[in-house]
Amino acid sequence: MEPIRLIVYSDYLCPWCYLGTVRLRQIGEEFSERVQFDWRSFLLRPQPDPRRTLEKFRAYTQSWQRVAAEPDAPVFRVWQSAAGPPSHSIPPHLAAKAAAAVGPHAFQRMHDRLMQAYFAENRDITDAQTLVALWRELGLPGDALDRVEDPALLRETIAQHNEALEHGIDGVPAVRVEGREGAVIGAQAVETFRHWINRILA
Repeated sequence: MEPIRLIVYSDYLCPWCYLGTVRLRQIGEEFSERVQFDWRSFLLRPQPDPRRTLEKFRAYTQSWQRVAAEPDAPVFRVWQSAAGPPSHSIPPHLAAKAAAAVGPHAFQRMHDRLMQAYFAENRDITDAQTLVALWRELGLPGDALDRVEDPALLRETIAQHNEALEHGIDGVPAVRVEGREGAVIGAQAVETFRHWINRILA
């Protein structure tokens, strides 16, 4: 039986997407080769906002405590760093796609590292130097990061965002099955994802 392909729209600045990543990883471990994940870009902040101050951003990150209160949540840390505020969603998506060009394992490592660095370590993942540092920490090929300057990668990122909108998706995380209509929106409980996938497999 062919595995079902789950297309996941996510943004690296979204705390619920971080929780969704943790829960979908568990789903991947449970269903093993019966499911495949295709992570795609959704841009909650498609453009920089010059009016966003560090003070306002720090106040906003208090809301992360709601996500952190979930029993299976990863580590969240209300912003205490002098870095930021994060400018817009595109830079981390480009870095993740550059890692995907190295290989699927490199993408998964970069995907996880971006979220951990942002939500748990208060590092501005929209900053170019921060992205270089994370890339080096993972030991990925140095020249491969140059792909973030490739206009084709930017077009792909925007196209994936627009694709999500065409499917009626206006919030993330969102998961849909390739070839089927509809999507599951939000960082649903593992049991909800499990029940949904079992119905599809049946």
